[in-house]
Amino acid sequence: MTPQLLVINPNTSAQVTDLLARHLGGVLRSAVRVRAVTARFGPPYISDEAGCTVAGHAVLDAWLHALHTSDTAPHAVLIGCFGDPGLLALRESSPVPVTGLAEAAFTEAARLGPFAVVTGGARWGPMLQRLAHTLGFGDALAGVHTVAPTGAQLAADPAGARALLAQACRDAQQRWGVSSVIVGGAGLAGMAAKLQAEVEVPLIDSVSAAGHWAQRQLGTAASSAPHPSPDVLAQLRCATGFAPRY
Repeated sequence: MTPQLLVINPNTSAQVTDLLARHLGGVLRSAVRVRAVTARFGPPYISDEAGCTVAGHAVLDAWLHALHTSDTAPHAVLIGCFGDPGLLALRESSPVPVTGLAEAAFTEAARLGPFAVVTGGARWGPMLQRLAHTLGFGDALAGVHTVAPTGAQLAADPAGARALLAQACRDAQQRWGVSSVIVGGAGLAGMAAKLQAEVEVPLIDSVSAAGHWAQRQLGTAASSAPHPSPDVLAQLRCATGFAPRY
């Protein structure tokens, strides 16, 4: 049986879900089956604390709904947002490995030395700094360089985004003297490769980094994945107010 990666897009934008599925499919190819689902409530594109908090609830709901609507459990779960809403709660509940775009990218970048992050939306700066400390990467993260447009706005204007992000990556490298720069955000999947020739240090695509994580996790996956225990599911249904909706 081909191992399954469940990708939960905490944004309610189906276009972002499709982008995640396409990009991860290109990284994983036929070795892993990608099942991508979209949050059933919350913001179209997370850009602030309130949206991230709601998305954490939506991630748990999406996971329960995905289990409810499939006979097969996933072998690993990816939270497809560069902010990892709901990561610790889902990891506590899931019997299989769980990560998010930020944690996967932080892990890949930290292997090279100190790193910086470039992403869209000014409010993500302190949010990502806090997340890095929570996940144990506070010392490795030299800084977060945000550009004014949100990830959704950058994705809508690829040509303008390329010039803006290339300069932001160069500025981050020069300011902090880092070994690599993460280009973070579900909507920016594939952008790092397009910018690499314009930046001296390695650029890390957060979605590709998540694909590399899945390759490591699922390379020796068992033929079938465990389901969460009935007690855990019951507790989560109660905590989230989960109700199937079709």
